[in-house]
Amino acid sequence: MSEDEKTPAREVIADYAQQHFRYFRTADGTVYAQKNGHPVARPIRSQGTSGSHRQELMVGLFHDGHGVFNGTALKEALDLIEALAMNQDVQQVHIRVAPGFDGATWLDLGRTDGKSVRIHPTGWDIRTPDPQEVCWRRTQLTGELPLPAKDTDGKGIDLLLRLSNYATAETECLALVWLIGCLGPSAPVPAPFLTGPQGAGKSTSGRMLMRIIEGMSGDLRRPPKDEENLIAAVAAGWVTALDNLSHLGTDLSDAMCCIVTGAENIKRALYTDGDVVRSRYRRPLLMTGIDVGVIRPDLAERLLPLRLERPKVRRTEAELWAEYEEILPIVLGSLLDLTVKVRAAEADIPTDLRMADFAHLCAQFDAATGLGALTAYRASLDDLNDDVIEGDLLAQTVLQHAASLNACAEERMTSAEWLHGLTRLYSGEDCRPLPKGWPTTGKVLSDRLKRLQPTLAARGVLIDWGRTNTARYIEMSRPSAPPAPEQEQVF
Repeated sequence: MSEDEKTPAREVIADYAQQHFRYFRTADGTVYAQKNGHPVARPIRSQGTSGSHRQELMVGLFHDGHGVFNGTALKEALDLIEALAMNQDVQQVHIRVAPGFDGATWLDLGRTDGKSVRIHPTGWDIRTPDPQEVCWRRTQLTGELPLPAKDTDGKGIDLLLRLSNYATAETECLALVWLIGCLGPSAPVPAPFLTGPQGAGKSTSGRMLMRIIEGMSGDLRRPPKDEENLIAAVAAGWVTALDNLSHLGTDLSDAMCCIVTGAENIKRALYTDGDVVRSRYRRPLLMTGIDVGVIRPDLAERLLPLRLERPKVRRTEAELWAEYEEILPIVLGSLLDLTVKVRAAEADIPTDLRMADFAHLCAQFDAATGLGALTAYRASLDDLNDDVIEGDLLAQTVLQHAASLNACAEERMTSAEWLHGLTRLYSGEDCRPLPKGWPTTGKVLSDRLKRLQPTLAARGVLIDWGRTNTARYIEMSRPSAPPAPEQEQVF
C-alpha cells in the first residue's frame, strides 16, 4: 500500500475512540470520556500520571492491534473529538454521591468494575449505573468502599458506636444523622466539630466517620495555607476532614461557611488571558480540635458539635483499625438500611433553624427511630450561641443593655449614639480600656451588629435597622417570650 493510501494516524485514533467511548460535555464546557457501558468518566484533557483518558486510549489501541501512536497524532485526534463533543448534550459528573432517576440516589463504591449502591424509596441494591443516569468522576482522593452487607438488622450501628466514645446518646444520634446526610447529593449538612479533652480520640473518631463514606484510604488532613488550595482539595473529594484545629481565622471561617452551604470559585485559566475556570463546590466538612477560640456567628450556625470523652480502655492502632476494616461492610449496610428507613419517615420541617434540611432530617430520624436528634441539635446550637457570646464583648454589652429594657419596649438611636452608649456601658465608672477590636465608628458597630443579629435574636434581643426623614437608626427591642406550647398527653 502506498503512503498516500494509508489512513492518517489521527483518523485511526478518532474512529477507535468514538467506537469505544462516549464523549460529552458538562455545563462549564469540560469534555469527558466514558467507556461504553462503564459509569466512570474522565476529562479528556487530563494529563494525570495514572488513569487519564489519554492513557486508556493508548492502551486500548495497543491491545486491539492498532499499534503505538506518537503524541502529535493523539493530540490532533483529541482536538477533533473535543470539538465534536461540544455539540453533545450537557451532562453532570459527580463525586461519590449523585441523584438518580425516580427519586433514587447513588453511592459510588470506587471500584474498578463500576459497581455502585442505588438507594431508592423501597430499599437499596448494588448495581452498575446506566451511564445516561450517572457519570462518576474519580480522583486520587476517591477511595474504594467494600460491598455493603445485606440484612444486618442494625448490627453495624451497634458495632460502630462500640468502637466510638461519644459523651452522650444524643451525640451518637447527631453523628448518625450526619452520616445519613452525607449520602444525600443535594441538601447541605452542618460540619461536625469533634471536641473533647486531650486523649479523647477525636482524630480516631473523625477517621471512623470519614472512612464510612470515603473508604479506608480516607484520612484527616491539616488545613491548607491558602483558600485556593483548600478549594482544590475540597473539589477533588466528597468529605473534607480537617484535623487538630486550634484557631479559626477570618478567611478560613468564611471558606468553611462556603464549603458547607455551597459556593463557586472563578479563576483565570492557565496560559490564557480571557478564559476562566469555574469550580462549584458544596461538600460535607468535618473538623477535630480541643478548642478553636472565638467562633464567628455565621460559622456557628453551620457547626454540629460532637463531644467525646476519654476512653477507659486503650487499644493499639493496628488492633483497632483491623477490627474497623472487618466490620466496615456491616456498618455500611446498616447505615444504608437506616437511610432508607429515615427517608421514608414523614415529619414536619422545622422553620426556625438555619440548616432547615438537616433539621428536617433530624425530625425524620426521630420519627423513624423514636430518638431525640432534633432536640439534641437545638441544644447544640444553643451551646454554640453561648460560645459566640462568651467570645464577643460587644455581644455581652448589648445583652447587658437589653436587660434594662422593659418587655416589648423599643429603643431607637443612630449608630453613633449606640456606639457612645455601649462604650460608656462597657467602660463603666472606672473607665476601663476598650478591648482590641471594639468598634471605632458607628458604621463598624452597625456591621458588627448585623453579624451578631441571629445570635442576639436567639437570646431574645431583636436588632433592626430603619430610616426617618433625617437619619438612619438602629432599633433594639426585647419582645415578651411566647407562651410555652402545651404538652400533649399520651395515654
